[in-house]
Amino acid sequence: MENSEAIALTAALLAAAGDLTKRINDGVVARGFEARPAYGFAFARLAPDGATATELAAHLGVTKQAASQLVDELVRKGYAERRPHPGDARARLVVLSASGWACARAAEEAALEAVQPWVKVLGEGEVRVLCDRLRRIAPYGPLRPTW
Repeated sequence: MENSEAIALTAALLAAAGDLTKRINDGVVARGFEARPAYGFAFARLAPDGATATELAAHLGVTKQAASQLVDELVRKGYAERRPHPGDARARLVVLSASGWACARAAEEAALEAVQPWVKVLGEGEVRVLCDRLRRIAPYGPLRPTW
């Protein structure tokens, strides 16, 4: 692979990721939720068992202060709750609320809609192959927002 091909590949992947992020967030907002892309990236770590603000910061690649501000925002909007940590009396566990879970389900629906143009262009089988190959390259993320 030549440099120009590598740049074209990275540009295409980044453009696809940015487009998907926007389409999913727009779909969540269209379903009546006040959201921004960072919420979805946080929800990915908070589901299913919750996380501390420190764990969320590591997942998002941000400072503990930034993660704490995001948690404050999620709690204020009713998407998350702070609970006592079952294994550490000094820590608080942040978990999704019922509204947070509903927002996550809306994101799943929006994600399905967001990939439909790909299915129309490539066909369902090719999209499944693409998904499989991307999972082989980056099987576990991390999923981090661009602020």
